[in-house]
Amino acid sequence: MILFPAIDLKDGECVRLVQGEMDKATVFNADPIAQAEQFALQGFRYLHIVDLNGAFEGKPVNGEAVEGILNAIHIPTQLGGGIRDLATIEMWLQRGVSRVILGTAAVRDPDLVKEACKKFPGQIAVGIDARDGKVAIEGWAEASELSAAELAGRFEDAGVTAIIYTDIARDGVLKGLNLEACKELAEQTSIPIIASGGLASVDDVERLLQPEFEMLEGAIAGRALYDGRLDVDRALELIAAADAKRA
Repeated sequence: MILFPAIDLKDGECVRLVQGEMDKATVFNADPIAQAEQFALQGFRYLHIVDLNGAFEGKPVNGEAVEGILNAIHIPTQLGGGIRDLATIEMWLQRGVSRVILGTAAVRDPDLVKEACKKFPGQIAVGIDARDGKVAIEGWAEASELSAAELAGRFEDAGVTAIIYTDIARDGVLKGLNLEACKELAEQTSIPIIASGGLASVDDVERLLQPEFEMLEGAIAGRALYDGRLDVDRALELIAAADAKRA
């Protein structure tokens, strides 16, 4: 199981939003490169980055910060936000991103996802962000008519390496992961699911490691990391012990 620390970039700074609202951003670190280095030193094995401005504008905006992070750390990194065409996907993969996350593009242009999976096997993930059961797009500013399961079903045999499933209502408000919804989605697709939105403490990690959720690939940690609610050492210790037991 992988615990992904999140770096959400807005105007070149590391921030956290509340339920995806850009005007509810809290700056936690003005130096995202230093933040990424701290996460690597803490022992995290994979980094999750979102270009928030890019998600709203439909093109990369915080590229300089992303490149700085890629040059500073040597753990795998997944990146989403404003990636809407094959050229941008290829650009980021060439610059060192391990896995590109497609969200709005997965709804508006599913053929792009399928083409990218063929061209870059093992390096394409899909972000499914749901509000009231429906997938949200354009940086969560618009609602689609698709359910999470319907969207996942489009890519069942496409070669998508993971789905990052976010419960928008829980994002940034520390209410705990919606593991039941993640499990339900995991039971409807063979694509590995990563839980996102609401992780509040090590209790969420302990729950994630229970046998009923072992089909999940991992979870993303955001605000709880930044405000000190998550005991990082204990969380990573629990994950290592669980992985060793399952090996």
